[in-house]
Amino acid sequence: MSAPAILTTVILDCADPTALAEFYRKALGWNVIHADEDGAQLDNGGPIRLGLQRVAGYRGPTWPDPAKHAHFDLEVADPATAADELIALGASRPDFQPGNGDWLVLADPEGHLFCIAAAG
Repeated sequence: MSAPAILTTVILDCADPTALAEFYRKALGWNVIHADEDGAQLDNGGPIRLGLQRVAGYRGPTWPDPAKHAHFDLEVADPATAADELIALGASRPDFQPGNGDWLVLADPEGHLFCIAAAG
């Protein structure tokens, strides 16, 4: 390649893109810039967007699972408060929590994993 590639969008497969877009809109404070029954995109004005793509029969990942999964790492001011707020939005807290309390594993409403940790 003459120049390095530029990452523009991270896309998650899901069953209901508009509902999952609403979860991430509230969780991240990003704007939904497109949403229909087949896909949605969120943007925060930065160089990377979050895309959500409907896949018929989609089932979210399980945790823990020996297969490797991609996940998001999110920094928050207060992990305990953020966890409560994210769970109120539809996230869940799996029983298995590695990391000795350095971070907390949560799953979005369709099972995609993300970790929250104290900022700084």
